[in-house]
Amino acid sequence: MARYVDLHPVDPQPRRVTQVIEALRDDALVAYPTDSGYALGCRIGNRDGRDRILRIRGLDERHHFTLVCADFGQLGQLVHVDNAAFRAIRAATPGPYTFILPGTPEVPRRLLHPKKKTVGVRIPEHRVVSALLAELGEPLLSSSLILPGESEPRTLGWEVKEELEHQVDVVIEAGETPAEPTTVVDFSDGAPEVLRRGAGDPDRFE
Repeated sequence: MARYVDLHPVDPQPRRVTQVIEALRDDALVAYPTDSGYALGCRIGNRDGRDRILRIRGLDERHHFTLVCADFGQLGQLVHVDNAAFRAIRAATPGPYTFILPGTPEVPRRLLHPKKKTVGVRIPEHRVVSALLAELGEPLLSSSLILPGESEPRTLGWEVKEELEHQVDVVIEAGETPAEPTTVVDFSDGAPEVLRRGAGDPDRFE
């Protein structure tokens, strides 16, 4: 049964943040709020967590995972970013965007798209996520919590716990989140291509 952790959305309680981080370091799978709905997250090195995300979401190996970063310093270690992409991404972050870029050797092969060798990266604008990433000290392997047959992420912690309490280890509650998923922009071929129109304004990339 999942642990239910209630965090303040603006000023997350350090002791409770630490409890979540300890669970993540013990290879827990966490459902957590972001600036674009709920997401599933675990440590990058958590192989079982990756597989659990795929099962919960009903996805195959070609799914583009997202590495959720605290800042551009982390992001730059995980993906190759040319100057044009750097300026465009920097101007749009933090915010509800996911960017698809070629992965660096820092990213385990199992997390890269099997053919393109790309991975998603993003820097959310959410106090709870920032607090988690600051204490964890590394990016989170993540995927929007969009269940099979649905098109929007979950937005309420208690609903997530009710539905997934036997499939995840921790559910974070921090108030209602936006219902729209991130806007996904693919920079892997140099020029931006909007793959999904979501919470972030896609016009700046079109």
